[in-house]
Amino acid sequence: QVQLVESGGGLVQAGGSLRLSCAASGLTFRNSAMGWFRQAPGKEREFVAAISWSGSTTYYADSVKGRFTISRDNAKNTVDLQMTSLKPEDTAVYYCAADRHLGQLPRTSVGYDYWGQGTQVTVSS
Repeated sequence: QVQLVESGGGLVQAGGSLRLSCAASGLTFRNSAMGWFRQAPGKEREFVAAISWSGSTTYYADSVKGRFTISRDNAKNTVDLQMTSLKPEDTAVYYCAADRHLGQLPRTSVGYDYWGQGTQVTVSS
């Protein structure tokens, strides 16, 4: 059974930083592209960042480029999202996602097969 468990969310002031982590189990992590998505109240889930199985390729949404960094540790089966210069509009539930198809790096939610339960990030102004 595949499990993705996010942690690290919380309340932070604008301009601050948070580091989210996602621990994966039950899948061949080193073969899986990983992504982070977020969903704010009343809005659709949106792409934030993605990283290839090797970590050599990363993609970011324009809204977070230069502020967020995605990374992975295939030895620990974890993927992190370092968030800096946070803005109130970054407030959302953040989800970790895994794609079990080797060689792909999706930037839409339909490309991912497994999802975590989400972690709340709230940025106060």
